[in-house]
Parts: sequence; C-alpha cells; structure tokens
Amino acid sequence: MTLSLSARVQRVTLSANAAARQRTRELKAAGVDIIDLTIGEPDFDTPEHIKQAAYAAIARGETKYPPIPGVPALRAAVQRKLQDENQLAYQPENIMVANGAKQVIFNAFAATLNHGDEVIIPAPYWPTFPDAVSFNGGTPRIIPCHLEQAYKLQPEQLAAAITPDTRWLVLNNPGNPSGAIYSPQELDALAAVLRQHPQVWIMLDELYEHILFDGRQHRGLLNIAADLQERTLLVGGVSKTYAMTGWRIGYGAGPAALIKAMVVVQSQVSSGASSVSQAAALAALEGGLDFLAPQQAAYQQRRDKLVALLADVPGVEVLPPQGAFFVFCRCTGLLGRTKPDGTVLENEADVLGYLLESGVSGVGGSAYGLSPYFRLSIAMDEDSVVEAGKRIVAACARLTQV
Repeated sequence: MTLSLSARVQRVTLSANAAARQRTRELKAAGVDIIDLTIGEPDFDTPEHIKQAAYAAIARGETKYPPIPGVPALRAAVQRKLQDENQLAYQPENIMVANGAKQVIFNAFAATLNHGDEVIIPAPYWPTFPDAVSFNGGTPRIIPCHLEQAYKLQPEQLAAAITPDTRWLVLNNPGNPSGAIYSPQELDALAAVLRQHPQVWIMLDELYEHILFDGRQHRGLLNIAADLQERTLLVGGVSKTYAMTGWRIGYGAGPAALIKAMVVVQSQVSSGASSVSQAAALAALEGGLDFLAPQQAAYQQRRDKLVALLADVPGVEVLPPQGAFFVFCRCTGLLGRTKPDGTVLENEADVLGYLLESGVSGVGGSAYGLSPYFRLSIAMDEDSVVEAGKRIVAACARLTQV
C-alpha cells in the first residue's frame, strides 16, 4: 500500500540540527573520534531546587490533566517575571503555557495565517520559524542579513519587504545562530518602520535573554516601543536559562484575543503541557537567578577561546557573538581550496564534511538561511570546545589553494 503524504508535511523537513546531531551520534557509536558542536542546549544540569519541585509535585499527586492555557500559578509567575525582569505589564489572560517555545510559535501561526499570508524572517534564523510558517499555509519572506551588517535586520530592508500580504515580522533577540543583539537605537529604527504598517504583527523570540556577554543587559523591542505591545507576541521559556530543554515548557504573552485563539489550537494538538514540568517551571521562575552568573562566565570564556582560535584561520570569518551559545562562521574563503586527498571544497556541504572528517561536527549555515556558513555550539565543556577549535585550525592549514 502506498502512503499518500499531505502537501503540508511535504513543505517542511526534519530539523537540520537534529539531523546533524543524529549523524554525529551514529559516527561516535561506530567509534569515530568526533567532538559534537551541533548541540543547541546547555551542558549544565537543571538546578536541584527545580528538580525537587518536580518530585514534590508528583508526591502531591499533581499528575492529572492540567488547564490548557497553563496552571494559574505558573501563568501568574510568568506575569511577575515579565513585570520584574522585563518591565512589561500583562494580565493572566495575556499569557499561555505550551510544550516548549516551539509550540507557542506553531500555535500562533496556526491561529493567524491563511494561504498566501507572508511572514518576514531575517536570516540567519532558527529553522522552526520558516517551517512553522510553511506548515500552516503561509509564505516565509526571508531577508538575508550577512556578517557585514552584524546579522541584524536593517530598517530599510524591513520597509522594502513589507507588502499588503505581510502578517508577521519575526525578531529573534539574542539571535540563534548568530548571537547578535539589537541595540536600543536599532530597535527604535525598526519600530519606526512598523508603526507605518499597523497590519504587521511582531513575534519576539527572546529565549536567550539571560545568556549575554561582556556585561550586557537585555532590552527588548517592547522596552523601546511600548506602543507595539498590542500587536506583539513575546515568546519565552525556561529551556535555555534554567537548562530545562527536556522539560518542554515555553510561554507566550500577547493580546488576549491572540492568546485565546492559540489556546484553541493547543486544545486540539496536545492539550496542556505536563503538570509536573509546569511545577518545575514555577520553581524555576520563583527561585531567582543566582546560579546564572557562573554559567554566563563559562559560556563567555568558551566563546573567547574559540573565537581567538578561529580568528587567524585564513578563509574563515567570525563575528564574536554578543549572546546565546553559538559561534557562527562564514567559510566563503575555504571554497575552491583542495583537501590533502586532492578533492576540492566546492560548497558549504563539502566544508562541513571535511570538518567532520577532521573530528568536528557542526551545522551548515544553509539550515539557518545563509550559505556558506556553519554554526558551532559552545554549550560543551571548555576543553572540548578548545580542542574542536584546534582541530579546525589544523584542518584548514592542511588545505591548499589552487
């Protein structure tokens, strides 16, 4: 019997991050010495008080179906967090909890997009953004933002991209994979364009808001342009800050009508997020951020060492990330060079394959909308990050220019 797949599922692909990591696991299982820098999750453990809160919730019998928008205590904690940390005012009806930030994004596009609706997505982007748009019948409008513009959308690019069919702008700040952070002045310039187009909604992904370098403090678009809050969905979660990727808790904050429609979508897709995970997330939000400074320092030291190693590699260009835990590299200068076996590196895939042969696994930039680039994660112990950098340096030194 032939299985007939829907057009919707054929519009998307398996996550490139997941595919790269799976390939790395297979090679390591076969005994190949590879340092895996594909990983997009903290290498730190979930703080103990959060795990204890989950145990206690189980012991209390909090294992039944939870409310679809999220348990009231957690929504109230998100409300307090947004007020205290972000200086943003929301009511409980403006907040929903989902099975990770990815589901928040999917819910929003499922609730609002019709065939032909456009969503502006600056590249490099997190791959979920365009795929979630395509799956829900929309059209991703990709705007390339290369290294020369620090991987950040420019106001003139935004103005040129908006059409009568534009429904959303996606803004990821700090960015994955770039680590780029918009300055208040840059956000103000984008806000000025958005005010001219009231039909355009804004999706703010700020999951990496606490993973910042060089003493930076997070300031989002709504801190600069409060008037845009009435058409903005703020996407957050506990996965990156609290090392809780596997707990699958994200949240969205936005206008009540949008949140209500997103809850309807979620009611038919997954129902409410795990009650035990919600208890853990509540403890996370109520437990403070004292644990965070050493982790930030560790990420920054890894960044500094990897960037320093790559800075002197001919053919590789690196802009030091300002946040998140990735280093995004342009490898245009490696194309056309010859490997020791006489094979020429003709494209990004060849470069990634050569690095894999040299014992380092990364993810190609085409997965994030820009090529030829590659992403390296620094969510790995420092010794491994440094060794990976040394392997890349040595591998590039073995290349010859035709």
